Amino acid sequence: MKNYLLDLEPNAENTLRGILEKIPFLKIDSLEREKGGVDLLVTLALNGRKQLLAIEVKNNGQPRMAREAVNQLIRLRNTFPNAYCVFMAPYISPRAAEICTADSIGYMDYAGNCYLSFGQVYIKRTGEPNPFRARRELVSIYSPKSSRVLRVLLNNPGKVWKTQDLANEARVSLGQVANVKKRLLDQEWITTGQEGFSLIEPWMLLEEWSTAYTYRKNEIRNFYSLKDLPEIESELTEVCNEKGVEYALTGFSGAARFAPAVRYNRAMAYVSNIREDLKMALNIKEVPSGANVTLLEPYDDGVFYGAQVIDGIRTASPLQVYLDLKGFKGRGEEAAEVLLKEAIKPKWSGIHP
Repeated sequence: MKNYLLDLEPNAENTLRGILEKIPFLKIDSLEREKGGVDLLVTLALNGRKQLLAIEVKNNGQPRMAREAVNQLIRLRNTFPNAYCVFMAPYISPRAAEICTADSIGYMDYAGNCYLSFGQVYIKRTGEPNPFRARRELVSIYSPKSSRVLRVLLNNPGKVWKTQDLANEARVSLGQVANVKKRLLDQEWITTGQEGFSLIEPWMLLEEWSTAYTYRKNEIRNFYSLKDLPEIESELTEVCNEKGVEYALTGFSGAARFAPAVRYNRAMAYVSNIREDLKMALNIKEVPSGANVTLLEPYDDGVFYGAQVIDGIRTASPLQVYLDLKGFKGRGEEAAEVLLKEAIKPKWSGIHP
């Protein structure tokens, strides 16, 4: 027996009974484990006739695992031609659910999401969040070092990478790349081949990352200047270049460089070291309210990856600006969507899964 089934079977059986026993014209006659290559083989009494359920149980419901389970269940149809096949896991993502239903495979998870369609039975329930999500896994893939790998992949759409080359470009270890690669492969967001691997689902990766990201990871300092925004940004460029301090515009300041329709009333930039001499040279005063300048001391140097010089001023990559803007409710989210449409997605247009 698969080792993880010892822990999963009680939940699998409880979930199964909780869903099926609510159907008045259906009764569970028997439930057998590890029968004929099936994790759970269930016999139902359905209006005077028998219905078999062949259930494959996995310890996670990520798309790659769902596809493996579906392929295994399709092969088992030869052994149990009259059975309705079902995939079960602690949580099944919407993408994994699509993989199941595309091959007429049902699914159930312990969060309450399910799709069953056989005989007179039709049950569909979606939208339940993942209560089992491993926080450590999320922290790992979006940690400072791992997010360097994501920035490289997203900023170089369609490129095929060798592990060593990606590690060099992202300035991380081979182990770091391997960990990120495994998670992306489980989600089916990358494809692999003899030449290396490449990102094929940048939209999905960016969407999940944006929900886990917050610009508040950085040290935030708010200032006031008597000068207007173009002058502030120009002077910031001059002072940082003169003092050898790394910087890049972000937020609304950055978005306006890629999507000129964006309007704003506060300058925002990453500055690697917000020193006293730099503040004095800029003639800015730190204030608790009424700021028109926000400087971010970055949580990791990766925020500078992909930065571009536009009209003589260094600006963070559209990807980084997008992530930062998503943290501003309302106008920030609107500006982020404009940036996504005008500066990010066009570069991904040639990518096909």
